[in-house]
Amino acid sequence: MCPLRFILVFFSAALAGYFAWTTVNASTDAFAEADFSNDSTADAKKQQESNMFKVIQNGFWVFVDMASGRYLWRNFREMKDTMRKLAD
Repeated sequence: MCPLRFILVFFSAALAGYFAWTTVNASTDAFAEADFSNDSTADAKKQQESNMFKVIQNGFWVFVDMASGRYLWRNFREMKDTMRKLAD
């Protein structure tokens, strides 16, 4: 077996992990900015648990998208559309 295969898998996993981490962190920042000042503590705790579930769910689907290649396909397509709009 070629040892370069393991190096390629390692770098691919590191790159996918980086993109997943930045995506999940962006989602977490949006949830952290929510204003719970007018809510009671029980409602605020329930809301935070719901938000955490959404973050975990979003992270899972990002992982699935990256494993299938859909994440890159979507980003390349968006980049291609943006370049077309700039060219026009």
